Amino acid sequence: MSWQLGIEELPALMAGSSLLGGGGGGDPAVLVPAVARGARWPVEVHDVTELDPATPCLSVGVGGSTVVTTERLPGLDPFGPAIAAVERWLGVPVRTVCSSEMAGLNGVTALPLAGERALVDADLLGRALPYLDQFSLFADGMAGLVAAASTGGDGVALVANARPEDVERLMRAAMVAAGGWSGVVIGGFTVGDLAGHAICGSMARALRLGRAWLQVDSVDPSAAEALGAAWLGSGRIVELWRDAGDLRTVSVDVRTEDGGVMRVVSRSEHLACVVDGEPVATAPDIIVVIDVVGRTPVAADELRPGLTVAVLRLPPPTWWGAREDRLARVRPSRYGVLGTEVGR
Repeated sequence: MSWQLGIEELPALMAGSSLLGGGGGGDPAVLVPAVARGARWPVEVHDVTELDPATPCLSVGVGGSTVVTTERLPGLDPFGPAIAAVERWLGVPVRTVCSSEMAGLNGVTALPLAGERALVDADLLGRALPYLDQFSLFADGMAGLVAAASTGGDGVALVANARPEDVERLMRAAMVAAGGWSGVVIGGFTVGDLAGHAICGSMARALRLGRAWLQVDSVDPSAAEALGAAWLGSGRIVELWRDAGDLRTVSVDVRTEDGGVMRVVSRSEHLACVVDGEPVATAPDIIVVIDVVGRTPVAADELRPGLTVAVLRLPPPTWWGAREDRLARVRPSRYGVLGTEVGR
């Protein structure tokens, strides 16, 4: 059944997207002016089951450095050239769209396209993840997919029928050529494919989380309960260090209020939480670090000693846990982070 998203609900959707980012995905506030002006409000959101399963569909999302997006802001049409290239390759117009990642800033990037295309409540990650080969369509090895990304100016890079790891390499090169980020479009699949190879209902989940979070007036176990999250602990960050083998991996130790030690391991997102030596949350769990004073989610690159934080665990999309090969793509060991995985 379809439902409508009013512009008055945009703050709640942004809040929920930030929580689902789990420390990554960028700040959706960067896109507020473009989304508020570019979308046709209210936005109609369609359930996967209510559309013809044979309908061709696109996914859209901003890829690359989320830091650069704050310096070089996306325009009103970051996906236009890549969509045109995909449609030329497929030979048909595609009038249905979903988000590639219902988390961080990509939680709102598909909204301006909903006026001319049917917006489907599904995405390819269900949380923030860094690599294109982690997109659910690629993770499941679907054939016939095409990916395109802007390379700067009017240039577009397009790759079809490629191995997932090659899609990641080539699209990453396009993002670098574009100046650090670009609009990425995936095509060659249908609405019916989303039912088995995507995370469905993710926009509705983000909106529910955001609504609940905006009603929270303190950061405590009751706030976690309101979100349907587990409360892992709170305290002050007393130490931070980088992995000598991979400087992108950061660990912080939190001295908890009961005298214990809680360690959060992060890369572009928060990957694991270990309490007194025992792993209690592991990606694809969505680990949310909250600044207790500011009551805002803390990104992985914002962790610092002296910050008082609370750590929550949101349940991951069940799609990732349905098969071992899917889990292997998102566990901390995928990034070379060992010894932090919770048995499943």
